[in-house]
Amino acid sequence: MPQTMAHRRTGGIVLVLAFAGIAVAVMQTLLVPVIKDLPTLLNTAPTNATWVMTATLLAGAVATPIMGRLGDLYGKRRMLITSLAVMVGGSLVCGFTSELLVMIVGRALQGFAMGAIPLGIGLMRDELPREKLGSALALMSSSIGVGGGLALPLASLVAQHADWHALFFGAAGLGVLAILLTLAVVPESGVRAEGRFDAVGALGLSLGLVLFLLPITKGSDWGWSSATTLGLFAAALVVLVLWGLMELRMKAPLVDLRTTARREVLLTNLASITVGVAFYAISLVLPQLLQLPTATGYGLGQSMVVAGLCVAPLGLTMMFTAPVYARLSARYGPKLTLMLGMLIIAVGYGAGLGLMSAAWQTIVISVVVGAGIGLAYSSLPALINGAVDPSETGAANGLNTLMRSIGTSVSSAVIGMVLANTAHHAGPVAVPTMQGFRISFLIATGAVALGLLFAVFLPRSRTVSAPQLLASSEEAAAPERDTRAVPMTPGPRAGFRGRVLDPAGAPVTGARVALIDPRGRRAGTALTDHDGRYSVAVPDGGAYVLAAMVAGHSPRASSAVHPGEDRPVEVDLVLTTAAAERRTAVQS
Repeated sequence: MPQTMAHRRTGGIVLVLAFAGIAVAVMQTLLVPVIKDLPTLLNTAPTNATWVMTATLLAGAVATPIMGRLGDLYGKRRMLITSLAVMVGGSLVCGFTSELLVMIVGRALQGFAMGAIPLGIGLMRDELPREKLGSALALMSSSIGVGGGLALPLASLVAQHADWHALFFGAAGLGVLAILLTLAVVPESGVRAEGRFDAVGALGLSLGLVLFLLPITKGSDWGWSSATTLGLFAAALVVLVLWGLMELRMKAPLVDLRTTARREVLLTNLASITVGVAFYAISLVLPQLLQLPTATGYGLGQSMVVAGLCVAPLGLTMMFTAPVYARLSARYGPKLTLMLGMLIIAVGYGAGLGLMSAAWQTIVISVVVGAGIGLAYSSLPALINGAVDPSETGAANGLNTLMRSIGTSVSSAVIGMVLANTAHHAGPVAVPTMQGFRISFLIATGAVALGLLFAVFLPRSRTVSAPQLLASSEEAAAPERDTRAVPMTPGPRAGFRGRVLDPAGAPVTGARVALIDPRGRRAGTALTDHDGRYSVAVPDGGAYVLAAMVAGHSPRASSAVHPGEDRPVEVDLVLTTAAAERRTAVQS
């Protein structure tokens, strides 16, 4: 009975957090069905109307790393509810206005809710048992695409048969429902990061991101070689470099750049940008192709609603790939799952170059590309969580979500420029061409190929011979015992092994290494030998935390993912001396 209740409780947490992620992701494509009509609806010029979309993008990019860090410090559930409340407020602002400036403010508030995605990922890691974590993280990560994909047909239906303001009232209703469900089902995480919020760092990052993303989203309007565009890019470079130098000197920075510079984190974030490019490309191309009149010779002449339904399988397929990802990742690891997802995306876009002559063919493209993006998106949080401390998961996943947003921004700008430059002009109307659509698909394929290259260089677990457990839990509890290696029978899985070192690279003898499972329970303990080596078995594959401690040194915790195979994973831990910590604190 207790197991059944626990199963229902964790299942409810997964569903509620995934629903919250989908609700905020809806904001990305909420206005896509009416985007061409916005100038008329808002009584403004087309260049001004684009700010309604740009504001959401900029606010979401700024909010994701900041809300992730606030969640690590003050509670992920609290910040999740705050994000949803801001979204509801922004939706109501938009619902009661047709004024451009007020609409831009409301859309910015809606975009601010994108911080809910990394917060949900962090809550899942803190609250779920390891056997459920893989598929749960996959579903939460994919909610960005699922929400965006499902919003297209629903928003099209509403826009075609009701006043367009109903879109915002529907979004507000989703937000209120997500808040109530979160309050009722999701507990607050007990995991907290140390330190205080880096307000100056948040302002610097926000300014740098706005200066960088603004010319990306508006470059096609201003001209890519214009003084405004180039000046903003130069200003962004200066601000972000200065921000980075400041963050490196902070004791508790908004973003730990040293962690971000680790190969596994850096390459995962770079791959995330390319997946974001691939995701948004299909959302820009297929709805336009489907709605173009057949008189063009290549348009499919479908209504707004039918076009949305043809693209909807993109989001549905992403949702259904979450359990598939969990099985593949447990067997082969998230790196290979990411590579497989990117290969499937490339196949989908490659096939799409020749499958654009019928509505059913666009559905095939949506299904294949959606499956690939679902696998790729699902792999990203596992790779990030396996490379950062548990207290950093909110900020780290917020930064990863930001990388995806940058990818969608780049995709929107580049593909928008391609379609504009290849369009036929019939008076004041620009009609996209098949050449432009195919070039857009080639760009997406090239981006995925680059992402696949990044994924190839992600580190893999190294196989080492003769694994042995150095100490049992009982021995670890008695520090006066001999700390030499004690051969023991491995557990059901050969687990983690490695070395505990000081900052100079010297081995630390007698350090206690504790293995913590996702529920916060100790799953094993070991003591390091005279070479600083340890080995500890794991009961099963999944995400764990390795915590090392010894007198005279500050404790060190590092998260790691075991693929569940009968071979050990190498994880080295570096312990900083207490004196060095004090010197660093004084310098900061």
